[in-house]
Amino acid sequence: QVQLVESGGGLVQPGGSLRLSCAAAGSISDAYEIGWFRQAPGKEREGLSCLSMSDGSIYYADSVKGRFTISRDNAKNTVSLQMNSLKPEDTAVYYCAADLAQTAQRLCTQTSFSPFAARGQGTQVTVSS
Repeated sequence: QVQLVESGGGLVQPGGSLRLSCAAAGSISDAYEIGWFRQAPGKEREGLSCLSMSDGSIYYADSVKGRFTISRDNAKNTVSLQMNSLKPEDTAVYYCAADLAQTAQRLCTQTSFSPFAARGQGTQVTVSS
């Protein structure tokens, strides 16, 4: 099972930007979808942006559409999330996960991961002045 490690979190002021990276130890099969999620204290997990490894299709949640951009670098085996115009309500632990979800949208919106899923430990993002 592939291992995922996130980096790039930190403290940023409202309106600022951060770039998160998800490095995969080992290649990710084209059968998988991979995406970024977040969870704030007392809130449910939210799928932010997901990408299909097979056809490159991308899904964005309404809460981040137009502000966040997902991308992948096959040579480096990484998937990144560029986050712009950050708001205090974006404060959360962010993590990447990969699963056999069939579509990017399904990965982001499903309520649980399959036994074949992999996820990283997460990285804290705090948006505060």
